[in-house]
Amino acid sequence: MQSTSITPLHTCFYPIPKHFYSPHRSLNLNKKTLPRSSLCSTHFTNKCCFTLSSTHSCSQDQQKHKRDNNNNNSTDLDQQNGIYWEEFYTSIQEERTQYRENKEDPKFELPNRSGIYTNMWWTDLKAAVGQRVNVEGIVSSLGVFSKDKHLAIPHVIVPDIRYIDWAELKKRGFQGVVFDKDNTITVPYSLSLWSPLATSIDQCKSLFGNNIAVYSNSAGLDEYDPDGRKARILERAIGIKVIRHRVKKPAGTAEEIEKQFGCESSRLIMVGDRPFTDIVYGNRNGFLTILTEPLSRAEEPLIVQQVRVLEVAFVNRWSSQGMKPVNHTLLPDCQQCVKDEPL
Repeated sequence: MQSTSITPLHTCFYPIPKHFYSPHRSLNLNKKTLPRSSLCSTHFTNKCCFTLSSTHSCSQDQQKHKRDNNNNNSTDLDQQNGIYWEEFYTSIQEERTQYRENKEDPKFELPNRSGIYTNMWWTDLKAAVGQRVNVEGIVSSLGVFSKDKHLAIPHVIVPDIRYIDWAELKKRGFQGVVFDKDNTITVPYSLSLWSPLATSIDQCKSLFGNNIAVYSNSAGLDEYDPDGRKARILERAIGIKVIRHRVKKPAGTAEEIEKQFGCESSRLIMVGDRPFTDIVYGNRNGFLTILTEPLSRAEEPLIVQQVRVLEVAFVNRWSSQGMKPVNHTLLPDCQQCVKDEPL
């Protein structure tokens, strides 16, 4: 009479090393051909499930003969399928050792690729939508329509900055110039200066020195340029400081700009192409405001073109009704800073 005792099954899971995924090592496994005691094929794509069991019998010869046959069959089957278990086990041990060493390193972090991808995707989406639909501008426009229409009227209107007499503005006591970016000194979404404006920019630099900056709702805005990459590229391209800020125009105060220039905003000039964004922000905070025509409409999204048409229509209507911009003490006659011929 034979007495047999069976120990519980123990199952271990280890990930397959990456170098085992090779076209030369086809793991053609089949439940019908593999012995149950060797391999469980469940989820083999990502993991191997080894089932280890042990038996005890009074008949050692019979057990030995059975074990030898099983080993021979398993070895033949493994070689047919290109599986080298000794190499496989060694690789697992090496990867486990390497993981333990890395995990003990305080600088070691598991990459969260899905999180990185999600953050980048969400930032790009917000930038794309936000630069087309300015929610802050829409909210501010409600106040302009109701009681502050004069804030949308610029002190000066020119085709582009080549028509601005920078020397006259400097003589009048202005100490710095703040430019919008898109369609004011660059074409939309570009990070380089529109080349025809180079001479005017150089003259502005020669008169105001380092007191020139870009204040944009794209480059330098924390929401759409959180790491300041766009701001740095633009600064290198045009040689003008880009002011970092948290709030989109026309909302916000002039605190960051005054800190940058070291003077009150009443001695600064705001130049931009959008009445309800750049001009409202400038007038609300005491700047001299200069409105330019857009450099290029071709690169603008359709919704921006439509909003621009409405803005200009309202400004023209209010101006024709006799509405005047906010008086500026340094330049009572604003037309004195306009050139008939561009540089």
